[in-house]
Amino acid sequence: MIKSLLTAAVLSSALFGFAGSSAAREVTHAMGVTTVPDAPQRVVMLTNEGTEALVFIGVIPVGAVQSWDGDPWYAHLSEALKDTVALGTENAVNLEVIASLEPDLIIGNKVRQEKIYDQLSAIAPTVFAEDLSGSWKDNMTLYSEAVGKAEEGKQALADFDARAATIANSIGDGLAEEISLVRFAPGRVRLYYKDTFAGGILGQMGFQRPAAQNKDEFAEEIQKERIPDMAGDRIFYFSDDADPEDAKANLSEWTSDPLWQNLEAVKSGKAQRVSELVWNTGGGIFCANMLLDEIAAIYGVDPAKAD
Repeated sequence: MIKSLLTAAVLSSALFGFAGSSAAREVTHAMGVTTVPDAPQRVVMLTNEGTEALVFIGVIPVGAVQSWDGDPWYAHLSEALKDTVALGTENAVNLEVIASLEPDLIIGNKVRQEKIYDQLSAIAPTVFAEDLSGSWKDNMTLYSEAVGKAEEGKQALADFDARAATIANSIGDGLAEEISLVRFAPGRVRLYYKDTFAGGILGQMGFQRPAAQNKDEFAEEIQKERIPDMAGDRIFYFSDDADPEDAKANLSEWTSDPLWQNLEAVKSGKAQRVSELVWNTGGGIFCANMLLDEIAAIYGVDPAKAD
């Protein structure tokens, strides 16, 4: 079935060219150079952060991978994506459904979908970002260029940078605090370093990181003897927002440990649980702005100054 759909898509592209556009241009990306339509009309997006980017600049994909904890979409995207077809997860996309949508542009990520790049390219012109982790701004720039909305993407990121700077200026001396980032998940716990979604935004604002976490890396899984490496003036930690039993049990086990209880931030009431969606899994510009909102609230910044 999938072979016939892929063949039909290739024949359709060869016979009729790019849907919705007679002009084309080249886009340089993680897999090389791809010719894409100037104004693609049927875009498929294969990452969560990419879906946020497209919706934010007014491009509604015909198909997208489902939100990590959505059904199938996160609440803040559900209205915009009401007519978008869910395509499985970032790690397991449904090629048959993608082909059936007859897209004129597919956007994905080398980290997630490198192995199926050739199959995707057989369906439609395909553009891949290089990385995930803390690369959401670079990725949004690429996605905006790919869909012919480079200026809209540039403006969205400039507006974000201005908001981040305004809130940081209002926080003032609070930026000297060393911020610890910790993720609790069933069966594992990670320290999140600077090359993460939240870590990058905190660094952009001027917050400091504890010595044990001051690394230009993504994250590291740790055991309980490393709890002292969670120390910071403030600890922001996150776990599955829906609190399934396995996640809740692991979080409770770690946060009841004497080493955790002995951390100064815990004893002073500055260990705070934050939204995993906003600080980690959403990963795009909507969640980046929501993260700024949460930081503003935590540090008592006037909401009017956050806009």
